Amino acid sequence: MTSRPVSMAVAQPSRRLLLRLLGGTALLPLAGCGVLSSYATPLDQYTLSPKTTFQNPPPKVEWQLVVEKPIAAAGIDTARVALSRNPYQVEYFAKAAWTDNAPSMVQTLLIDSFQNTGSIVGVGREAIGLRPDFLLKTDLREFQANYRDNDPIPEIHVKMIARLVKLPERRIIASMTADRKAKAAGTKFTDVVDAFDDALGGVIKQIVIFTLRAPSGDLGGMTGVEIAPPEAPATTGTSP
Repeated sequence: MTSRPVSMAVAQPSRRLLLRLLGGTALLPLAGCGVLSSYATPLDQYTLSPKTTFQNPPPKVEWQLVVEKPIAAAGIDTARVALSRNPYQVEYFAKAAWTDNAPSMVQTLLIDSFQNTGSIVGVGREAIGLRPDFLLKTDLREFQANYRDNDPIPEIHVKMIARLVKLPERRIIASMTADRKAKAAGTKFTDVVDAFDDALGGVIKQIVIFTLRAPSGDLGGMTGVEIAPPEAPATTGTSP
């Protein structure tokens, strides 16, 4: 699936209409070292798509999962669409924003993607009152368009670290790093959003498969995975 722009004035306009309105719009970066607390002019809002297809269908599981909101640095914990011209500075596109802060948007897309597998009994945010067997904790480390070497076409970089926690022990049983880059097809902002959708989609698919396989230990062939050592059994007896 591709990206789904959302207008501020209308809840769900057609993608075709927004592409016609914005298709000729070139990238308009806005310089800035930190997160902007308010917006001087209305911004076009965009969202990304949850995943609906998986190359290798994940296994069906009989447990429930809570997906926490990802932790993120202040530079990407914002609704502004981040870009970077060098590794030391964060900037933002001038006339565009996500429909929610990036970590909250990613949390929603993760939950929707788990639901779309049809493989899990229950999944959601902690607030909905699930009785989870596992907790998925994530860090959103990279979520920006990188411009390098005077290339006007950016490369999108998305990187997340995922940790699966067994409840009620709250013990991490496995962790993984999912890292994906996607080159935009051109300089139009819609090209950039489509590349964000591609990069984040690849990361989400890896995390979904990892999460559903980890409790059974079936993680063969997956990269960036670390299995936690088994918990030492409790010892009994008296000291000499």
